[in-house]
Amino acid sequence: MIRQFTPYFFSLLLLWPLAACNHRSQPDASTSAVTAGKPNIIYILVDDMGYGDLSCYSQQLLQTPNIDQLAADGMRFTRHYSGSTVCGPSRAALLTGKHTGHTTVRGNQPSGQLLAPETTTLAEALKAGGYVTGMAGKWGIGHPPPPDDPLRNGFDQAFGYINMWHAHNFYPEFLYRNGQREKVPGNITDTTYNYARYHPNGMPEGTGVARVKEQHTHPLFEEDALNFIEANRDTSFFLYLALNIPHANNEAGYFLGDGMEVPTYGPYADRDWPQPEKGFAAMIDLIDGTVGRIRDKVQSLGLDKNTLIVFTSDNGPHQEGGHQADFFDSNGPLRGTKRDLYEGGIRMPTIASWPGTIAAGSTTDHISAFWDVLPTFCELAGVAAPEDIDGISFLPTLLGTPEKQRQHQYLYWEFYEAGGKQAVLEGDWKLVRLHLRDDSKAVVTELYHLADDLGETRDLADENPEKVAQLERYLKEAHTPFPGISLFDSGANAETAF
Repeated sequence: MIRQFTPYFFSLLLLWPLAACNHRSQPDASTSAVTAGKPNIIYILVDDMGYGDLSCYSQQLLQTPNIDQLAADGMRFTRHYSGSTVCGPSRAALLTGKHTGHTTVRGNQPSGQLLAPETTTLAEALKAGGYVTGMAGKWGIGHPPPPDDPLRNGFDQAFGYINMWHAHNFYPEFLYRNGQREKVPGNITDTTYNYARYHPNGMPEGTGVARVKEQHTHPLFEEDALNFIEANRDTSFFLYLALNIPHANNEAGYFLGDGMEVPTYGPYADRDWPQPEKGFAAMIDLIDGTVGRIRDKVQSLGLDKNTLIVFTSDNGPHQEGGHQADFFDSNGPLRGTKRDLYEGGIRMPTIASWPGTIAAGSTTDHISAFWDVLPTFCELAGVAAPEDIDGISFLPTLLGTPEKQRQHQYLYWEFYEAGGKQAVLEGDWKLVRLHLRDDSKAVVTELYHLADDLGETRDLADENPEKVAQLERYLKEAHTPFPGISLFDSGANAETAF
């Protein structure tokens, strides 16, 4: 079953010379992106950047001029939410259009959670509609290929890390290109550390701290992305650039106290800051430079009026590798960080730019989430989206027609780590449940009204039992059992505790 094309897609056909209503499973080599009427799509996902880490989102100490310009040229989202509060399930929600109550990847632990083979991914949907699909950077789902290489999930080409632990290592000895190992010259891993202390079940492939550091991976991913754009300038393309910074090298943090590995501290070298904070700042600067060069490449090829660029982060700011989120006020006015289901863990700085189509300097408070990206891009491209998804296209918001925008009844998250958590958002009402898998603690239910309390400091649960009961019904409705692990342990925290 497929979705019917909506009026928003057909309204888009006026923006390009020829309509794209004749869908092919493979692109016609003689048909360019412009004449096909299908915009190029570049989705830039960074790793562990907080809502307050960009100067266009109130950051005071770090400057991000290129990202700020992206926002000035396009639309800034103030209520766009990640798929989860850690990388694996967040990326799964992005790629499948399903929230964590329905995806087959619900956490980073236990390992081995993979995308279901029968699931249609974002890349598969766009590829079926004639797009060339490529990714560079951190896949972050599953293990080394097989079984969960990007090429098995709709990408024509892929370069980078497969498992998330490998992506901790910014100076790895190898990466994967199209499912095959490719040596990174000059990098040598230090084998003298007691890695088993932190990985008692064995070191995940590629993880570690480099003894010899010749090649940081960030420039490699940028180069690969720029080459992909150049090579596919004459056809419709989807580029998924998943940068693995400003995440920390957790292993370096354990052993050295500083996991913020960068080639140089750049403009922050002389600051009187702890080294991990200089490293974090330099990572933000690296990201900003990459965004600038991506934009420059698109403009130099004359593709800017036919290319949508989206920039966001996979979850809230981390406190790893010696970095502290409050040093740069990384979560801004929000409570919580990575691994929290408070706003700081899941509300993402998000920018969409498409000159001539998205209004420059615009801002939206439309409530959307990662699982909305798949139907949005499918509608944009004139591609059928799967029906078994949770997402709603936010294309009307991008086009400046909010009166046509469908709304979610609620957004839902569940997280199996850190004691087990759930959250549901209905408009400005937010319910959070804690300690679901920790039988040593009673389940805690908290209710917040974000319009009056953005920082989630005043629990209103006792004052609003009817609202709590309503939102708890949504929690039960959205959750489906997950094979192999329960969100609710035995005893006081059994599922019947609702």
